[in-house]
Amino acid sequence: MADTPLRLDCRCFGTVQGLDVDCYTLARAGGVEISILSYGGIIQSIRVPDRTGASENVVLGFSDLDDYLAAGDAYLGAIVGRCANRIAHGQFTLDGRAHRLTCNEGDNHLHGGHAGFDKKVWRARPRVGEREIAVVLSHTSEDGDEGYPGKVDVEVVYSLTLDNVVRIECRAVTTHATVVNLTSHSLFNLAGEGRGTVLEHELWLEADRYTLVDPELIPTGELAPVAGTPMDFRRPAEIGSRIGETFDQLFLGSGYDHNFALDARDPSAPAARLADGRSGRVLEISTTEPGIQLYTGGKLDGTLVGARGSVYQRFAGVALETQRFPDAPNHAHFPSAVLRPGERYESTTELRFSSV
Repeated sequence: MADTPLRLDCRCFGTVQGLDVDCYTLARAGGVEISILSYGGIIQSIRVPDRTGASENVVLGFSDLDDYLAAGDAYLGAIVGRCANRIAHGQFTLDGRAHRLTCNEGDNHLHGGHAGFDKKVWRARPRVGEREIAVVLSHTSEDGDEGYPGKVDVEVVYSLTLDNVVRIECRAVTTHATVVNLTSHSLFNLAGEGRGTVLEHELWLEADRYTLVDPELIPTGELAPVAGTPMDFRRPAEIGSRIGETFDQLFLGSGYDHNFALDARDPSAPAARLADGRSGRVLEISTTEPGIQLYTGGKLDGTLVGARGSVYQRFAGVALETQRFPDAPNHAHFPSAVLRPGERYESTTELRFSSV
């Protein structure tokens, strides 16, 4: 590594469940620096230079492990699964057999249940190459875990390239037919963690349709056009520019908490672009996934205090979660989340940071 500007460090972050939790830091000199925990696969920080070259962390999170444990189901920066997002009534039918999952959000299943992947200590190992460095996380979810069928072996690879690209690759195999949908639940504030709200961030989404939700934020099954609604980000718009409009979907989501359909597109091309005019920082996201969940932190209520010591109020961060659609196992016309023996679940998302 002496001849490259890339650096990989590891330090102990604490212990949980009798297991050591490590913090891996991947850094490019003068560029992006990302820290990842083996607990929950959490992105603990991403430091990015602004237009003046000053670096700052741009994701919500905490400085010590106890705060993550105390935060419960905040999911800040975590890998969520076995099935991300919501499954109605915690149940689905696969190959004629009904499966009942644990319900941890009222009558529904959310982000893998009471003890999903966000609450596991993952096995971790570094990987060093000439043009990128990475940490490889692995976890085994046993048959019956939170009600899911099949033993599933999961691998998540976080990479940082010489081009300041953060790549998140998720893979899984199973012993029995099951459902798998993994995503990273980072909440971004490109002005800097704890620096106000993201309402002035400008957002662009390459999506013509979104999934309508009911009062419990479960998709109705209808893919509605964004045209003529506050859900239309096909032209860049500030997140807060229409968030207060009288529109039932915004009321139900306490702002935006909706899946957008990316439809047929080049997975290497950007699907979303987030920009902060104050700092000049820009984030472009490309993904192989068919959907992206826009969540504007409407449930943040001031009970969490972040790494900077700032209280996380409503709209303190925005998540752009690449994924299969919510409640996909119960909607045959949604992109499938089913994984069978002999198949391989694969998902790749890239975060490209820059400044203007």
